[in-house]
Amino acid sequence: MNGNPRHQVIKRLQAELPRGAPFDLATLNQFGVSPQLAAHYADGGWLVRLAQGIYAFPNDDFGVYGALKFLQQRVPGLHVGGKSALALQGVQHNLGGRDTLVLWGDSRFTLPRWFTSRFPARYVHARLFDWPDTPLANKTLITPPGLPAPLRVAVPERAVLELLYEVGVKQSLEEARNLFDGLRSPRKELLGQLLSCCTSVKAVRLFLTWARETGLVEVDALLEQYPVRTGSAARWMGRLDDGSLLSLRPHG
Repeated sequence: MNGNPRHQVIKRLQAELPRGAPFDLATLNQFGVSPQLAAHYADGGWLVRLAQGIYAFPNDDFGVYGALKFLQQRVPGLHVGGKSALALQGVQHNLGGRDTLVLWGDSRFTLPRWFTSRFPARYVHARLFDWPDTPLANKTLITPPGLPAPLRVAVPERAVLELLYEVGVKQSLEEARNLFDGLRSPRKELLGQLLSCCTSVKAVRLFLTWARETGLVEVDALLEQYPVRTGSAARWMGRLDDGSLLSLRPHG
């Protein structure tokens, strides 16, 4: 059996492929494994087929971070965002162990069943920022201390605007306010840049309103220094999912 070339290949896969994440046919091809041979290994119990062209090792109870890094290679801009990004950086409110993971990305995408069956999650695709340049977009995605690189997570200044964008849709106003109150020492320059290219009038005005109420930043100085997109001079009015009406002034 040990002289069987197929057995030698699977032994090499087991020795050289890292555990803790799925892998695809392109990765297997680097080891000389064709789609047909991958299917053969899956039939024999050497690999587990998660979906078309996606495999894992048997009994490899891979974690969410390994799975996310795998998806990040396939979905432009995929990152942990909003409420989940804030939680990973110490801003949380009654966080439960099975809270739904909030993921953002630059293109339309449906999270695969093999992922959501293991990790409750939802995906948000919205053009929330009209980026003036690529560096700003990349600068606002980091790997927080203690997490495996290159996992991408929105910095708090970006994550809070993602959170506020979802208020009244997937995010309750009360919890959003509680999370907002947990923000500490945001970077004014980065906030100004993000608010200047944020396309959601609701998110911008809600940020300015709560920032003025809490003293998180000096709102008038921020508005004077940066071309923040606050929309027209009229109030922004929106009906929340609980039926209440949200009314926001242009400058908070």
